Amino acid sequence: MNNFSTNIKLLRKRKKRTQDEVANALDMYRSTLSGYENEVSKPSVEVLVSFSTFFNVAIDTLIKVDLSKLPESQISQLERGYDVFFKGSNLRILASTVGDDNEENIELVPEKATAGYSSGFADPEYIKVLPTFRLPFLSKEKKYRSFQISGDSMLPIPDGAYITAEYIQNWQYIKNGKPYIVLTIDDGIVFKIVENHIADKGVLKLISLNTIYEPYEIEISKVREIWSFVNFISGEMPQANQPIDQIAASIQELRKEMKAIQIKMQFN
Repeated sequence: MNNFSTNIKLLRKRKKRTQDEVANALDMYRSTLSGYENEVSKPSVEVLVSFSTFFNVAIDTLIKVDLSKLPESQISQLERGYDVFFKGSNLRILASTVGDDNEENIELVPEKATAGYSSGFADPEYIKVLPTFRLPFLSKEKKYRSFQISGDSMLPIPDGAYITAEYIQNWQYIKNGKPYIVLTIDDGIVFKIVENHIADKGVLKLISLNTIYEPYEIEISKVREIWSFVNFISGEMPQANQPIDQIAASIQELRKEMKAIQIKMQFN
């Protein structure tokens, strides 16, 4: 249980609690807690439950996952109660980069790097060579990445736009009708409106804003990453809403025809 000893020490220090304070909260001697943290003694099931409840982290996470290897955004999610072991799904370890100040960067995946990202998304060596930047108005407790999209399937968001999105660790929290970046085995990076059918059908339904593209379903087993849309940056103005423009033009044409008919009637 090497992970357990290092994890409870890490979580205690993150809470800025002394051994005495945690021992008192868990109704045990400080020397007993010290023994757990230093691998001198092994915890019983009852003790594991106590630590899990105190830190709000699943037992599976405490003993199976080395929390020291997780980026800050994922540890923060765990501490806020978003432990995927509680939800019955798999823990996804995200390759990430930090700056000199030890704060996480936003990695940029330009269009020319999308093919490589499909195979290198989990490789720290690949991720660390991507361009990085920061957006000061985004939360430091969440993980973001920016992807350049191509094509016209999500008009009025134009071809070549950069989508900044938040990493989704637990896919059960995907909300119907919201836009997401989805990394798939077959199609690579796609930007779509998503309907979540994981619980009943084991699939996601992907929908384009451009209605000439038909919606389609993808098995969740073929999905590798999901990122929730936050904002986009583009050097182009979004295209006008063509259907509304056409309706407005038709109304204007009808007005001209009506006016011509009225003038004609006046002279008859």
